[in-house]
Amino acid sequence: MSTGSTKSSSRSGSRSRYGEMNNAPVKISGTDWQESTAAPEMETGTWRIASFFILLLAALVRLYALELKPLHHDEGVNGFFLINLVNNGVYKYDPANYHGPTLYYFALLVVKFFKLFGAGLSTTAVRLVPVLFGVGCVWLILCLRRRIGAMGALAGAALFTLSPGAVYISRYFIHESLFVFFTLAIVVAALRYTESANLLYLLLASASAALLFATKETAMISAGVLLIALALAVLFVRPRKDAAEIKVESRKRQSHKSQKRQTTTAFSTDESLERFGGRDGVATWALAALLFFVFIYVVFYSSFFKNMQGVPDSLKTFEIWAKTGTKDHVHEWYTYLSWLWQEEAALLVLGVFGTLLAMARARSRFQVFIALWATGIIAAYSLIPYKTPWLTLNLILPLAIIAGYGVGVMYKGMRDNLPGRILVLALFLVGLGICGYQLVQLNFRHYDDDRYIYPYAHTVRGMLPLVDEINRFAERKGTGKQTTINFASPDYWPLPWYLRDYKRVGYGGRIAAASEALVIGSETQAVELETLLGENYRRVGDYPLRPGVTLVLYERLDLP
Repeated sequence: MSTGSTKSSSRSGSRSRYGEMNNAPVKISGTDWQESTAAPEMETGTWRIASFFILLLAALVRLYALELKPLHHDEGVNGFFLINLVNNGVYKYDPANYHGPTLYYFALLVVKFFKLFGAGLSTTAVRLVPVLFGVGCVWLILCLRRRIGAMGALAGAALFTLSPGAVYISRYFIHESLFVFFTLAIVVAALRYTESANLLYLLLASASAALLFATKETAMISAGVLLIALALAVLFVRPRKDAAEIKVESRKRQSHKSQKRQTTTAFSTDESLERFGGRDGVATWALAALLFFVFIYVVFYSSFFKNMQGVPDSLKTFEIWAKTGTKDHVHEWYTYLSWLWQEEAALLVLGVFGTLLAMARARSRFQVFIALWATGIIAAYSLIPYKTPWLTLNLILPLAIIAGYGVGVMYKGMRDNLPGRILVLALFLVGLGICGYQLVQLNFRHYDDDRYIYPYAHTVRGMLPLVDEINRFAERKGTGKQTTINFASPDYWPLPWYLRDYKRVGYGGRIAAASEALVIGSETQAVELETLLGENYRRVGDYPLRPGVTLVLYERLDLP
């Protein structure tokens, strides 16, 4: 993509750090969003090969054994909404209990695609949505190579690829992977717009912002942090001037003509705006971007104009979540830092290093912006009493980017020192190795172990034999998916997802007279249930659902 600036004639024939004529760094008058360098940092072929393998690795670790981990309670609830949307074409946004609609509509597209091959609704199909957006985040980090350097982008992408938490959460059918993807997409699209003045990128930034707000109500937090980081970066980093600008200012000072200086300044501002269509063009397209935002927002919250009440309801959610955010899942302010240290130590250390480096050097507004984004989002979520492990993904993303920047600076600083470069790479690979080890332990061995951070009130693997026993009973009795099942236990999620094909299941959640073929209660209800069910039922077995909750299965004996 061509990135010519208003001073393209003075840059004619210049080469970027990647050795490509058409990828020359852009410097817009009055701003400084990247560090320029005369020498190419990495050959294009090397860059492409490294990027390909990082993306491939990101896909593999997220796709491998995708059904291994039992669905979490929240995944089961999300699956319930998706089933209704797939089977009945109905989705209605509920501001009191659930997040935005994007997850369900993107999952609907994937499920319809899987149906072409006879698969349809499955755990793999629905979890493929967050997997794709998780890999998409890696791709967006790679898109920042002009801003943080080739090595910085590769390092940041690799850290996010092997982050134990980023992988774990992107294998969940929840909103978080989509949310952080749209957050970063705003940044990348906005940067591309400032580089190219291509209106397509402005509309992409607007669409990303609309989809962010249509994903979760916490978009207000991310948007606020991004805007504050942007404003502070502009104030913190003074624009660097090239030789031509210094000469012009010297002549102005010698002339002592203040009026002329003001006129020249105004001309420079108009010249900058001219790239974007002048003042009128900027105003027109800003309005168009705003209307595009509103349109996408309304489309999703109105369920594609089938439930217009969803639009005003989407505004009510901020009041509701402002209350629940101070009551539910309350933890100490330092909890996220503690969690990161336990599960993401390498990323946290490198992220802090990159942040301090960016602020100390203050050579690029963009790099300072990323440092402030990482710092601000950690501070914002730490101040809110409501804390859950999956929200950590909002912290991991900017930490990975600024950590990659720090690695890139250290690597480039050893340009003429081969042993130094080898040492930097070796230390970085050790950090990646630690991430990889923790990734395997968390995602493929201890995925339901509540001694770890991310399996938060998670469904344990001991629940799956309960589903197997129900299926065996239905096959043995010949009742199939018409088998009657009564849930006396008030705790049953995510079982509605696993029993989605059974047509006669009741989720009453209380003890009552029963005649169903199978009755499922909690361990605390066992004495009362056995008294009520009497000799007509047999206790088949006990099955842990999640820490502190065990289900008990009863089978009716007088059935043929």
